Order: sequence, then structure tokens, then C-alpha cells
Amino acid sequence: MLFYADENFPLDVVTELRNLGNDVLTALEDSRANQKISDEKVLERATELERAVLTINRIDFKRLHQKNKNHAGIVICTFDADFIGQAARIDSACKDLPEIKGQLVRVFRLA
Repeated sequence: MLFYADENFPLDVVTELRNLGNDVLTALEDSRANQKISDEKVLERATELERAVLTINRIDFKRLHQKNKNHAGIVICTFDADFIGQAARIDSACKDLPEIKGQLVRVFRLA
């Protein structure tokens, strides 16, 4: 799976997603961190690169999805200190989809 992690997404989850075989590009690696880039621009960039956004910014990205479903996918997550477990849940949720393009995927921490 091709992902684009926004600048607030936990790097430990990124690392584990990579260990699971996913291709994850971070905003920092894309030279787009610490620049106050809007969520709209983050989604545009990820779509341009054909990557699904990974974010813990659930409210704003849910709104963006409702406004325009023409994107490469959005994965919204609750913050979870169990980074390995969270990565496994993201990996599983996305692999089960026939296609992530235009989809909003919700991944929650376990209680």
C-alpha cells in the first residue's frame, strides 16, 4: 500500500507499517513539514502522488472527504501508544479493501 503520512502522524507507526511491507512517505521526507501547509494541500499532494493520507487529524480530513471524494484515500486514526498494534490494524483495514482510492478508512485504538 502507498501511504502519505502527514506531519503529525506518529513515526513509530510509519516504521512499523514499513516493516509490514507498506511504502510510506512522510511529509518530512517530502520536504513539506513545519511549513503550516493546509490539510487541503496535504490531501492534494498525496493524491498527486497516488498515496492515501495517514492522519490523526480525524475531524478535518473527514470534512475534506465529505467535500470531495476524488482523492487517493484517507486513513484517519485515533492516537494509540500501541504503535505496533495500530500499524497492524491500519495494514489489515487497508488490505481488506478492493481499492482505497476515494475511501475514508477509520482505524480506532483498542479499548
